[in-house]
Amino acid sequence: MTTLLGATEIRALAAAMDLKPAKALGQNFVIDANICRKIVRLADVRSSDIALEIGPGLGSLTLALLDEAAHVIAVEIDSRLASQLPVTIASHSDKKSNLTVIQADALGINELPMQPNVLVANLPYNVSVPVLLHYLETFPTLRSGVVMVQAEVADRLVAQPGKKDYGIPSVKAAWWAQMSHVGGVSRSVFWPAPNVDSKLVGFTRRDTPGDEALRLEVFAAIDGAFAQRRKMLRSALKDWLGSSAIAESVLVKAGIDPTLRGEALKIEHFCAIAIAKRELGIGS
Repeated sequence: MTTLLGATEIRALAAAMDLKPAKALGQNFVIDANICRKIVRLADVRSSDIALEIGPGLGSLTLALLDEAAHVIAVEIDSRLASQLPVTIASHSDKKSNLTVIQADALGINELPMQPNVLVANLPYNVSVPVLLHYLETFPTLRSGVVMVQAEVADRLVAQPGKKDYGIPSVKAAWWAQMSHVGGVSRSVFWPAPNVDSKLVGFTRRDTPGDEALRLEVFAAIDGAFAQRRKMLRSALKDWLGSSAIAESVLVKAGIDPTLRGEALKIEHFCAIAIAKRELGIGS
């Protein structure tokens, strides 16, 4: 039997640990058990799943995950929280043996003791995009998930070409997965309450449009196109390709209007640019 944490338990636990949430680590703890259940439900976590959680904090979402998943791998950068988590789980659930806690910076993790297939996390605001992209790249077994992120970040992740929020996170995430909005989150579910709104982003992995060598070229093209996003592509890509004239020739070969801006292109267009660069022998 698992009992989830509420606001009173969270504050009491923090007080017992003499824990003051660290803004630098993006520590805003979820104090509403209902939102934890909702996230797990939206992620469609099943009894056969190995779930990965980044930044479990005091364990609110961890307990909800353990209620459904076969196993939960929790990656926590704060050593005090990582040490306390198994203790908290043991006092609120009979599934402590189904939990593996790894005390580490999430961005430094390149292997795990098990292969997770679902990611469910309240991601720290300051590193949410790098963390999400890192795990999509590093762990191809992750087939789907739901992450809670700052509303502005959520809008960037799911934005489509031509929209004001469309940019580097939108296109790079699309290399690995289909992103979608799956819900909003009130500030009141956090302690301390953040000064920004949050949203839930769901993702479903798709086949990547190319191999790792192509991805590196594609991501370089994306970085170039959005470094000065108001510039036409033939100008924005000149540093990456060597000159505006070369950029124009690559774009023409890729079937893309050189006067367009990066915000008009889908991931497939950036792939076409990288392939055209390769076929023209530029930089090889």
